[in-house]
Amino acid sequence: MFSHIMIGANDVEASKAFYDAILGAMGHKPGVMDAKGRCFYFTPSGVFAITKPLNNEPASHGNGSTIGFTADSPAAADAWHVAGLANGGTECEDPPGVRETPNGNLYLAYLRDPSGNKICALHRMG
Repeated sequence: MFSHIMIGANDVEASKAFYDAILGAMGHKPGVMDAKGRCFYFTPSGVFAITKPLNNEPASHGNGSTIGFTADSPAAADAWHVAGLANGGTECEDPPGVRETPNGNLYLAYLRDPSGNKICALHRMG
């Protein structure tokens, strides 16, 4: 459904270090910087990118927005969460764990990235 997701960051290098750590914990390669100072993570299913806002205003998070990353297992979601806290992320929501939903159980871990964007690692349980 999506070709890419791009988020704003006030410090792209700090955000790159954060996302290299959390996405690396789930087996993804480090982000690639382009000549415009943007960072891109390429996967077979799409692209995740970080940029300074083009209007030169400060980056801001979307109130009510969450960006979810697929985790292969609860252990991968936990590794993602630990890497995020160690690299400038902050806690938000409940601690990592299973949430019961009408569509099946989910293992979720939430963080805010260095620019305040709310992100999640999600594993669909059996």
